[in-house]
Amino acid sequence: MATRARERLLATADELFYSEGVRAVGVERLLEVSGVGRASFYRHFSSKEDLALAVLRSRDERWRAWLEQAVTARGGAPLAIFDALAERFASSEFRGCAFINAMIEDTDLDSPVYRLAAEHKQAVAAYIADLLAEAGHPESRQLAQQFLMLMDGAHVTAQRIRSAAPALQAKAIAEVLLARHP
Repeated sequence: MATRARERLLATADELFYSEGVRAVGVERLLEVSGVGRASFYRHFSSKEDLALAVLRSRDERWRAWLEQAVTARGGAPLAIFDALAERFASSEFRGCAFINAMIEDTDLDSPVYRLAAEHKQAVAAYIADLLAEAGHPESRQLAQQFLMLMDGAHVTAQRIRSAAPALQAKAIAEVLLARHP
């Protein structure tokens, strides 16, 4: 039973934090929507921040696994990242990048939430660098940072205009970058 309460809290928090923001969702609302009691909440999580960290860790694992699978399914080329993002941006549930959103809400560079979000971005950049290196691009780390900037910008723009087009625009810019760094 306790495991189900933890799972319900995580699922509820994942949905509400992503759609409404961590700060906007209070513990009372989490308890109400999840159907979990206060004692169970505090048995599993010491605070709302602790729950937010667990949600972000889980989202990090799922998102990076999704990205790797989506890129592989599209042939494994670095530019496939942007095609995968375009598909994701087209979803009616898309609310931007959970990690950018978390960094915007918690701007303290030393906070655990901000650090976890920054670690996610570093892990994504490392994955991109590996893709670029495998594709024969000698400046893979520098290019990976540029790809990440394009991805982040595409996320924010797609959230603002509610369209998949920013991913394809970012892909066109990435193509130019790759042509300059053969």
